Amino acid sequence: MAAPAQPKKIVAPTVSQINAEFVTQVIEEIYEKEIVKSRFAIRKIMLLEFSQYLENYLWMNYSPQVSSKAYLMSICCMVNEKFRENVPAWETFKKKPDHFPFFFKCILKAALAETDGEFSLHEQTVLLLFLDHCFNSLEVDLIRSQVQQLISLPMWMGLQPARLELELKKTPKLRKFWNLIKKNDEKMDPEAREQAYQERRFLSQLIQKFISVLKSVPLSEPVTMDKVHYCERFIELIIDLEALLPTRRWFNTILDDSHLLVHCYLSNLVHREEDGHLFSQLLDMLKFYTGFEINDQTGNALTENEMTTIHYDRITSLQRAAFAHFPELYDFALSNVAEVDTRESLVKFFGPLSSNTLHQVASYLCLLPTLPKAEDTTFDKEFLLELLVSRHERRISQIQQLNQMPLYPTEKIIWDENIVPTEYYSGEGCLALPKLNLQFLTLHDYLLRNFNLFRLESTYEIRQDIEDSVSRMKPWQSEYGGVVFGGWARMAQPIVAFTVVEVAKPNIGENWPTRVRADVTINLNVRDHIKDEWEGLRKHDVCFLITVRPTKPYGTKFDRRRPFIEQVGLVYVRGCEIQGMLDDKGRVIEDGPEPRPNLRGESRTFRVFLDPNQYQQDMTNTIQNGAEDVYETFNIIMRRKPKENNFKAVLETIRNLMNTDCVVPDWLHDIILGYGDPSSAHYSKMPNQIATLDFNDTFLSIEHLKTSFPGHNVKVTVDDPALQIPPFRITFPVRSGKGKKRKDADGEDEDTEEAKTLIVEPHVIPNRGPYPYNQPKRNTIQFTHTQIEAIRAGMQPGLTMVVGPPGTGKTDVAVQIISNIYHNFPEQRTLIVTHSNQALNQLFEKIMALDIDERHLLRLGHGEEELETEKDFSRYGRVNYVLARRIELLEEVKRLQKSLGVPGDASYTCETAGYFFLYQVMSRWEEYISKVKNKANTLPDVMEVSTFFPFHEYFANAPQPIFKGRSYEEDMEIAEGCFRHIKKIFTQLEEFRASELLRSGLDRSKYLLVKEAKIIAMTCTHAALKRHDLVKLGFKYDNILMEEAAQILEIETFIPLLLQNPQDGFSRLKRWIMIGDHHQLPPVIKNMAFQKYSNMEQSLFTRFVRVGVPTVDLDAQGRARASLCNLYNWRYKNLGNLPHVQLLPEFSTANAGLLYDFQLINVEDFQGVGESEPNPYFYQNLGEAEYVVALFMYMCLLGYPADKISILTTYNGQKHLIRDIINRRCGSNPLIGRPNKVTTVDRFQGQQNDYILLSLVRTRAVGHLRDVRRLVVAMSRARLGLYIFARVSLFQNCFELTPAFSQLTARPLHLHIIPTEPFPTSRKNGERPSREVQIIKNMPQMANFVYNMYMHLIQTTHHYHQTLLQLPPAMVEEGEEVQSQETELETEEEGMPAQADIPSLTDASSSQETLASQTEPTPDQTEASSNPEAISALSEITAAVARPEAVPSEADTHQEATSAPEETK
Repeated sequence: MAAPAQPKKIVAPTVSQINAEFVTQVIEEIYEKEIVKSRFAIRKIMLLEFSQYLENYLWMNYSPQVSSKAYLMSICCMVNEKFRENVPAWETFKKKPDHFPFFFKCILKAALAETDGEFSLHEQTVLLLFLDHCFNSLEVDLIRSQVQQLISLPMWMGLQPARLELELKKTPKLRKFWNLIKKNDEKMDPEAREQAYQERRFLSQLIQKFISVLKSVPLSEPVTMDKVHYCERFIELIIDLEALLPTRRWFNTILDDSHLLVHCYLSNLVHREEDGHLFSQLLDMLKFYTGFEINDQTGNALTENEMTTIHYDRITSLQRAAFAHFPELYDFALSNVAEVDTRESLVKFFGPLSSNTLHQVASYLCLLPTLPKAEDTTFDKEFLLELLVSRHERRISQIQQLNQMPLYPTEKIIWDENIVPTEYYSGEGCLALPKLNLQFLTLHDYLLRNFNLFRLESTYEIRQDIEDSVSRMKPWQSEYGGVVFGGWARMAQPIVAFTVVEVAKPNIGENWPTRVRADVTINLNVRDHIKDEWEGLRKHDVCFLITVRPTKPYGTKFDRRRPFIEQVGLVYVRGCEIQGMLDDKGRVIEDGPEPRPNLRGESRTFRVFLDPNQYQQDMTNTIQNGAEDVYETFNIIMRRKPKENNFKAVLETIRNLMNTDCVVPDWLHDIILGYGDPSSAHYSKMPNQIATLDFNDTFLSIEHLKTSFPGHNVKVTVDDPALQIPPFRITFPVRSGKGKKRKDADGEDEDTEEAKTLIVEPHVIPNRGPYPYNQPKRNTIQFTHTQIEAIRAGMQPGLTMVVGPPGTGKTDVAVQIISNIYHNFPEQRTLIVTHSNQALNQLFEKIMALDIDERHLLRLGHGEEELETEKDFSRYGRVNYVLARRIELLEEVKRLQKSLGVPGDASYTCETAGYFFLYQVMSRWEEYISKVKNKANTLPDVMEVSTFFPFHEYFANAPQPIFKGRSYEEDMEIAEGCFRHIKKIFTQLEEFRASELLRSGLDRSKYLLVKEAKIIAMTCTHAALKRHDLVKLGFKYDNILMEEAAQILEIETFIPLLLQNPQDGFSRLKRWIMIGDHHQLPPVIKNMAFQKYSNMEQSLFTRFVRVGVPTVDLDAQGRARASLCNLYNWRYKNLGNLPHVQLLPEFSTANAGLLYDFQLINVEDFQGVGESEPNPYFYQNLGEAEYVVALFMYMCLLGYPADKISILTTYNGQKHLIRDIINRRCGSNPLIGRPNKVTTVDRFQGQQNDYILLSLVRTRAVGHLRDVRRLVVAMSRARLGLYIFARVSLFQNCFELTPAFSQLTARPLHLHIIPTEPFPTSRKNGERPSREVQIIKNMPQMANFVYNMYMHLIQTTHHYHQTLLQLPPAMVEEGEEVQSQETELETEEEGMPAQADIPSLTDASSSQETLASQTEPTPDQTEASSNPEAISALSEITAAVARPEAVPSEADTHQEATSAPEETK
């Protein structure tokens, strides 16, 4: 039967064969025509990647049979593009991993191919970039399994034999492993062995290949940029390998053995000014990392002493070799180390030697292979000399360099394109910037990378501020050659006088002054609110002193597109820090609770601190080189917005951290660096797990407790159901380390049974006193079992990470954890850190609703002004509270003293009150107890409890009767409660006694911070700013809770761990709870280069999740309708809904006047235009903006409250456009109102509203909405209704957005409205309406419809007022006529400025004239719709109708119209 089948195969190839041939053909064609022909143009590759070329075509059909050059290159291009766009790249490969190993081997082969062969240099650069991405994705199992073979110990095969022997001798343990590797190799079959050898030698061969490319670069002749880019990308790859411990561990030796750095520094490329600039910068970074202070094998950081020892060992081994074998180097061999370890002296000793001798010296040190006798060396002398010198010269300590660096950027750094890239960074080239990936070498490396990035990112923002302020001031050259300012800026002022008033002596061992102070005088002849801002400059605010010497004559226009510096003639920029403003007598006005003195006149002088390092450098330059004194030239001072101006303090903090021994708790150290077992800090693996915890008011009932621990067996210590009431203490089974090793089969079942049993013990909170306010406040939230798991984890020691999707009660969980820690561990102190003041305020408002004593709360920073409570939790607010409370309590003592009839003045101070308690109160209580406590043989008498009670008179103002007389136990508990009430008065007074001894507000506030407060809250920025002060005060804490952790920069998350000095070399930190959501937007980084290339937007929270730290994922949301939740819950692990989302009427009722609760509305071009871009990246879309506002007006006219609607958009340009349209259309119209907020999606993160109208703006490319995190935030802001305006054809094709857009496009893409259904409606959500549904096809139709609806409403309102006032008809008509004439005039005047201000806006009427209205118009309406003035007139009437007393005059209206655009700017 098999025979006839043979020819059939030949005749008809299978479907897969046909497909394979066809696919390869198509891929070849696309690669050649689209990619290679366009020289790998980003636009082409973007389009291919966007159309899911990799997912649906390339990888789906890939197999070893069809693999070809074009195929490999196409896949690499797509992966690189995904990394460039910051979208997940490896998902497709994970789904179909079978052919990946073969594919990866092909890549390795191609990377080593000859450059003049099949693969061009440009193509090999693409392969290098692909490999770099692989090495940086070690968290992906698929990638790691392939990469590991390239970078493990066997790669040392690439070392020269003598060097290998030397390395194995250093660490004897390695020799054992090496022998094992050899044995295993012998067992392999020859083909597999050859393959393994290829992989192990891959990096060594790649280095050799690079060196040959580098050597082909000429010194001065033209060079192809492909070569330069290849060299840059190669160095970037090597830096990344050196900066990760797993790759560096064995590779560093290979790199050292190849002498790559020496080859590079001697290459022609370094000496080419233009082309080699970036290469040189990358080389410096590589040099830094090759000599990094770390032990490659153990991964331990090396101290300064250990580094010196290594240096001395190298020099002495060189001296020994010289002494033994090279008589011409005797002088060198016998000198002391300090004399010979500088570059100059090494060159002096080794320079005269011949090349052969130098080679022999190097081979004695195992740096080069031995030179055979009678043969000359192949290396040139320059290389051999540089090899020996660079290896043995003394290095400058990293920390010394750092300490001598000025922290403020100067004009040289600010406008250097290579250090701070300006223009939109496309992600194509590489940059000399550090990267933040998953792992770091040591804490020093971690801090240093963050330090450099933070410094450069803030420099970029400073540049923008300087350019903005200085160009607004319009500096021109005056007729006499000086400077004249033709404009003014809110954030900058001309300097009247500048003098340096103090240069303090340097500290011992330093050569820069300890401090430099100067006085800056300015003239504040400006508006009052701006004057207040200048006078409000606080201590530590940073300002910039600028010198401009303009060359352009008066009146020259400034062109934003031309270089800034030459236009304004900017010469110098120096930073300074405000100490304070000076008063009339020349003294600094201190910050404090006291009001500031009022100063006369306009002239103000500020005392500022200058940067001592910078001052020393400038002065040295002036004295040595005769340069001019910078400090006599300043003529502008610029301030910045306080929120964006904390960079200097943060940099100082990081620098201080690097100068101290950073003590991170042992259980956190490796996790922060990204190594070891990521779950090692989870409470279940901590050695100090706590068995019994009091859950206080977490559970509402015993049933709630049982449902909170599914799969556990709950044993209650009491059987009576009446006694099974909260609060509960729970004892958990704690597994000790020993228990795990028992492999006894019988014991296993017992073990698991035991492990599932919880022992629950209800306990009664002791009576706190007879007054109603003595009752503790209780939690009322029924937590879900995952929330309970998060609370339990937070109470246990260790690291707890809670992922909280939108609406899952993150804040409630945080507050409950804080409360439970406070009650379980009263002696511990908890630090709360959040990203924004708003989040901190929400937390505080909820904390106050729980049973936490107010005197233990403290809020640091400047956000406490926004707290929506009458109470002030700031430092001075707390001081005032303590003083007021002290007086209240002393009054109570006075009353108690009077009630007991004790003479004297016990309530004079806290001290006298203490004695009164001891001698008068305690004695009476003890006597009372001895009377009523039951004697051995008699039954206790209930009446005695009340009869002998000594404080009846004092408690006369409590609800009577105090004693119920029902049982002895109950009355005794009440009596003890009364005594607890009295005792608490005296314990509080004892705590407040310090405020009697400390006289100043500052001392008192410090005492509160260090001793009294148990829960201290601040923003991450405040922590970074004030670290120095807090440590100096001796601030201590045991627990940290971070809210919004995924929005906090990596370094700003790290600093709060180190706000205290270690005790005996250990950190006292016991718990670290991070709550955030890495599926929402990351921290804001303004410069694209830092954001994308350096991955600076990655928060520590996100990095921990990527590393694999266990998280508790909250899984029930209670914010939005279930249907709205479906738009984003696909992004989370099984996110469901809380029951009330289905049950509450607000969720089950439909949105009035709208058929659907969410809809995607397609918006086509309006007047032939879709998106527009008046300025770069300032995107606007007029059609969408008008449509959004029309829907908003429609909803308001139906009766929706305007403050329940927010309008969001994805771009700033669109935000401004919508605000302008709202000012024009709705203004202050009482029938419509203004939306709650008009802002961007990014700004609205963490907030919510009932109805969200969202404009996606773009019509040509998807833009930054491709970042799924932005999509999740956009979809999850609405509770009841979400209406999205977008170009559907664009967004529905985007692969990343499919899960949301497939649901959105399942509904009609035209807006469906029910105009006759007023708000609120009784129609259920999803029910067919009984009234007529109207379909709106486009924006002009909607605008027209809303206009007619509005007119109709006005007329009915007008008739209603007529009948109500019962005026003669004639009078009303006359009045109306007069008014419309009046308003016609107003409109003409009003239209002028508004029209000039917003040229691109459509006139409301233009669209309405062209389209027939949807409803039957009355004659009046028709007339009005064809007359633009009538619209304005009628809107004026509306205003008058709604507020009959306020008919605006011409002057008023004109003023309103002109001020509106001002507000929107």
